[in-house]
Amino acid sequence: MPAITEDAIRELAAFRGEEAPVTSCYLNVDGRHHTRREEYEQELDHLVRGAKPRANGTHSVASDLRRITEFVRGGIDRSTTRGLAIFSCTAHDFWEVVLLPVPVRNKVVIQSAPAVSQLERLVNEFNRFGVLLADRQRARMFVFEMGELTDHSERLDELPRDYDARGEKDQGDKHAHVEALASQHLRQAAAAAFDLFRSGGFEHFTIGCPDPIAHELESNLHPYLRERLAPRVGVQPSASLEQIRQAVIDLELEVDRLEEAEQVDRLRAAVATSQRGVAGLPGVLAALSEHRVQSLLVSDGFSQPGWRCEACHLLTTVGRNCPACQGEMAQVEDAVEEALDDALRQSCAVRVCVGNADLDVLGRIGALLRY
Repeated sequence: MPAITEDAIRELAAFRGEEAPVTSCYLNVDGRHHTRREEYEQELDHLVRGAKPRANGTHSVASDLRRITEFVRGGIDRSTTRGLAIFSCTAHDFWEVVLLPVPVRNKVVIQSAPAVSQLERLVNEFNRFGVLLADRQRARMFVFEMGELTDHSERLDELPRDYDARGEKDQGDKHAHVEALASQHLRQAAAAAFDLFRSGGFEHFTIGCPDPIAHELESNLHPYLRERLAPRVGVQPSASLEQIRQAVIDLELEVDRLEEAEQVDRLRAAVATSQRGVAGLPGVLAALSEHRVQSLLVSDGFSQPGWRCEACHLLTTVGRNCPACQGEMAQVEDAVEEALDDALRQSCAVRVCVGNADLDVLGRIGALLRY
């Protein structure tokens, strides 16, 4: 299935329901958690019952909820799909379904724009990841996206059987010849990895190999691959595809947490020195209204109600009169979700952080500012 991209998320976030709100539904349909379809259908029924009172009698939202229910009950191909993200606004004939190869957190949000924070978190966590597994004879190259294999190549270079390095009894020229063939194999493996990078690209890259050849293999990598190099994975070329996939998922999460920590450290320093940094929802909303946000960081799951001005669209934590134009404000279910949507529409970088205690201390949301 085509993976969700940052551009696709920004396009979704740009839609705004003027005549009626947008209904966003996330549903976990992972067969490892729900062995029978009735189980995730019951979860959906629970979400819909909880959302109906929030529709406030809006015909469009009621139609959205019916259509979402009908779609899910119509059957899902769960061979590759583990999560659903569905966005609907009947009043504007707006309908988008995103099939995801990873689970999501069950949630229904009703607001003026699609709720895309979970999609943003997935894009943050699951970049395209290249993996090169090699030993002295075999090389396997994989590209994973959101934990799913999207491309691969394999190479096997047999060493001469009469003096194979596995039974290293011969000396002199024969031994040197074996070493030369093994070195050639590693150079070709590195070249194959770069060819796969040029054909599709990936944000991160890792290798898995025996320790004695790790330095030589890394030295043969193209500079573009070395600058994307993450810690090594502890799997060998003989590993099963599932073992490799799980090792990559674990490494992706490790890399993502390190990147999150670096950004939160930058935010803490900026806030502490009052230089281009703001923490807490009120300050972030004020900076967004002034279009000063460069990067937005928010803790996964953070939610807080707020107010949106119906005239100038200002988003704040308090109402009912707009502090900018004195217009009437309407209460919004989740000001954090709406802030994230505003940030995406302003082309800000957005990162949804999972389990970062330092960001939680800062109020669970913060922003690095342009000025």
